[in-house]
Amino acid sequence: MKIIKSIGAAILVGLFVASCAPRLKPNGNHGLPPGQVKKVTGAKSAKHYAPGQYKK
Repeated sequence: MKIIKSIGAAILVGLFVASCAPRLKPNGNHGLPPGQVKKVTGAKSAKHYAPGQYKK
């Protein structure tokens, strides 16, 4: 019975640690800088792919 409690406690601690891990938000550029996305898409400006430039 003591082994089951220790395994359960280890799983619970593991879940707590996993829930605190930072989650990285992927951008829509698949990790490429705006200039490279511009080249791939054939656009004339990289402004549409740069973060913070969407409203302009």
